[in-house]
Amino acid sequence: MARELITVRQERIERLILLIRGQKVILDRDLARMYGVETGNLNRAVHRNRDRFPGDFAFRLTRQESDGLIFHFGRSKRGGVRKPPRAFTEEGVAMLSSVLRSRRAARINVAIMRAFVRLRGILAAHKDLARKLADLEKKYDAQFRVVFDAIRQLMVPPDPGARPIGFRTRHPG
Repeated sequence: MARELITVRQERIERLILLIRGQKVILDRDLARMYGVETGNLNRAVHRNRDRFPGDFAFRLTRQESDGLIFHFGRSKRGGVRKPPRAFTEEGVAMLSSVLRSRRAARINVAIMRAFVRLRGILAAHKDLARKLADLEKKYDAQFRVVFDAIRQLMVPPDPGARPIGFRTRHPG
């Protein structure tokens, strides 16, 4: 039972990881929600410890990037945010554990690190599959080109700006 709850959390965390500027990141508001703190408090803690969060650990989104997220996810009931969100890379999330010192923050950080590691494994497997497909394509003649092209199209990651298709329910927690 406990293992199932962890799996659900892993999947939920993995859905929060976005690809921005070619890096896998989690936004400040999503981290704050997981840690059980206000987004402003999380950002104040980061601001007080600026030397621990260089640009490759955390960065503010540009207005254009932020507007793209608003278009994709919608505006909050309070009318949005004054500042663009801050994005945390895997290293930035790890550094947050030294700034936010609660037990909950430590447990959440472990789950987030596992999600990043799992995604890295999926991406590595994807690259290996692409290499194997290229090797197969070299062995077979043009009659299979249509099959290889179809497989390559299936391997293209979804557009991060595209709206997901389907019905989702909100799960508490």
